[in-house]
Amino acid sequence: MRATDWCRSSAGAALVLATSSDAEHPAESVADGSSKTFWTTTGMFPQELIIGFPKCVKISKVAIQCYLVRTLRIERSTSKDPEGFQQCIEKGETEFLPEFEATYLRFIIKSAFDHFVSVHRVMAEGTAEHT
Repeated sequence: MRATDWCRSSAGAALVLATSSDAEHPAESVADGSSKTFWTTTGMFPQELIIGFPKCVKISKVAIQCYLVRTLRIERSTSKDPEGFQQCIEKGETEFLPEFEATYLRFIIKSAFDHFVSVHRVMAEGTAEHT
């Protein structure tokens, strides 16, 4: 079965939460599949973004295209609602991420090299776990 990027709006992903907003650079931009559009945060940290998938999926690869992020944590939830998150990875801790199931991914920007950061894309490749 071919892997799908489940964080794309074209795959049914939905932005559930963003802790900051900017009319010119909305958080929904991270799911449009373009590296030219982006979400920009306000000058305070932590900042977070929650992406919901249309169904429970098995994720084999997670990536984020961003600028000026110093510390990032990625968490997952398999709940029906965006709750009960468990840590998957924190930037700098590990290079290897085993496959996991998720219905939601939470990206937490814990610190940055500047007051503002930009997130251009979030990606979560995998296959449908349950139909």
